[in-house]
Amino acid sequence: MGQHTLIDLSHVVEDGMTTHPGLPGPETADHLSRAESRAHYAPGTEFQIGRITMVGNTGTYVDTPFHRYADGMDLSDMPLSKFVNLAGTLVPATGGPREIGPEAFDEHEVRGRAVLVHTGWDRHWRTPHYGHASQPYLTPEAADWLVEHEAALVGIDAVNVDDLTDPTRPAHTKLLAAGIPVVEHLTGLERLAGRPFVFHAAPPAIRGMGTFPVRAYALV
Repeated sequence: MGQHTLIDLSHVVEDGMTTHPGLPGPETADHLSRAESRAHYAPGTEFQIGRITMVGNTGTYVDTPFHRYADGMDLSDMPLSKFVNLAGTLVPATGGPREIGPEAFDEHEVRGRAVLVHTGWDRHWRTPHYGHASQPYLTPEAADWLVEHEAALVGIDAVNVDDLTDPTRPAHTKLLAAGIPVVEHLTGLERLAGRPFVFHAAPPAIRGMGTFPVRAYALV
C-alpha cells in the first residue's frame, strides 16, 4: 500500500477574526482558567475549560440545506457520508474571469465526488480585500451543471460560492435544494493539483443549525 499524506485545507479560527463581511468574529475565553482549576484538583494538576461564542459561519465551514431552507436537513440530519471519505476533484479557476461557469467543469469527473474549486482567493484571507465584491463565484449555470451531474459536495477557497452583489444567492439556492453540502473558505488547494485525493469535512451533529466550522482535509 502506498504512502498517504494528510493535507489540512482549513483556516485557523482566532479570537476576533473576520470570516464573512458583516458577521461578528468569534470570542474565545476561559470558562475555567488553569489558576481557578487548581482549587478543584490535587496539587500539580490543572485544566483549562474554554468557551467560544461565534456564528456558524466562522472559519472554514460547511453549509447544509437548513442554512437556506427552513425544512431542509440540518447538521444533525445530514448523513456523515455526505461530508467524509469522498473522492475529490480539483477544478482550477485561477487567473480567469471571476464568474466561474459550467465550462470550468466540463473536463472533470464530478459525479459522486467532492468538487473543490481552486480560485487562489485564499491569499487575501485576514485582509480587507478578502470580502470584497470582486471575489470569484459560481454562476447559476455552473450550479445547475453541478446539480445535473450529481456532485456530492462543492467547495471553494473564496468568501462565497455566490456573487456577493446578488441577494438571490442562486448557487446556494440550487446546490442546497439538491442536498449538496457547500464548503466555503477552504485554503491550500494548490497542494492538491495533479494528485488524486479523498476529501473529509465533518461538522458536529447540531440540531437546529445549518452551518458550522469544519476541519477540512484531504488524504492524498
